[in-house]
Order: sequence, then structure tokens, then C-alpha cells
Amino acid sequence: MLSVDNRQRPLAMEIVSIGTVDMAPVNPREIFKHAILVSAANIIVIHNHTSGDCTPSLPDVELTERLIKAGEILGIPVADHVIVGDGYFSFREEDMRPKCEEDFLYIAS
Repeated sequence: MLSVDNRQRPLAMEIVSIGTVDMAPVNPREIFKHAILVSAANIIVIHNHTSGDCTPSLPDVELTERLIKAGEILGIPVADHVIVGDGYFSFREEDMRPKCEEDFLYIAS
């Protein structure tokens, strides 16, 4: 997990979970604990698929939705969730998640 400031500059990178061949248990509490400690403005969640297939699984999508909801409550938006394999998959690039609040600041001002 990458904690970033409001200009998307890295503040800290934390390994939150180390998984097995087919799963990596992760709890939103652990992810946001690190973000809160460094006063992150946003987070970027990054994990790998050992199969090489970057297509998000149903648990990946569900986790992303849970993290977005938790981030909204805490005031720390999820800027992206990236899956790395033989290439990469970005939930943000594929429009599979709501845009961050700051995406609209330029339109409003």
C-alpha cells in the first residue's frame, strides 16, 4: 500500500499482507492504520497476481469497494487499486471505481 500526499507524491510504502499462492488476507483496518500514521491524503493499493493474469477477481473487486467505503468515512480516498502480473490492471484507468474528490476540484474552480 502506498500512502501519498494531496499531490500524489509518495509518503510511505507498507507491506500490509503476505499471501499464499492463491490468496492474501487483508483487512481495511490494517491498510488505513498505516495511512493515518503518515497523514496520507490518499492511498494506492497494489498487489500482485502470481498467475500473471491481471484480471481482477471478485474478491479484488469486493475489497476495492470496501476500501473505498472505509476511505470515505476516514477522509482518505483510495486513489487506485493496481494489480500487477504479466502487465498491470488499474481500477482507476478502467473506470471501475469512483473518481477521487480532487478530480473535480479543477472543474469546480
